[in-house]
Amino acid sequence: MKFYTRKRRIPAVIIVPMVDILAILLIFVIVTTTFRREQPEIIIKLPESKSAEAAATTSEPSILSVTPDGKVSFQGKSYDAGTVAQLGATLKEYRKNSPDGAVALQADTKAPFGTIISVIDALKDAGFPTLPAFMEKKEQ
Repeated sequence: MKFYTRKRRIPAVIIVPMVDILAILLIFVIVTTTFRREQPEIIIKLPESKSAEAAATTSEPSILSVTPDGKVSFQGKSYDAGTVAQLGATLKEYRKNSPDGAVALQADTKAPFGTIISVIDALKDAGFPTLPAFMEKKEQ
């Protein structure tokens, strides 16, 4: 009696389906990933800084100060947080009368962040490209 013996196949790894599955997984990951949206950046110097340097200016800047309770003062006039539009008009007039004039921000550490952002926006609308800030040199 003759028995039939099957030849044993050598196991092989089929790579093509694996590459297909990896490609599908990669597409899935790319499609479902939430990409970081662009957010506006505002650089604010904190009141204390170890690396604070004095800026060389030809003229003394006008000081725009923000108090801890949110009041803004510029050239002897006080503005509440809600009247930043009036501040913008004053800054535009100041820019028109003295084009070389500079404005520097002097804000308290406890000043409301929203008020500072409103003031910075008003300065940008008035045409001031940069805003130097007053700060204290931190003791090391």
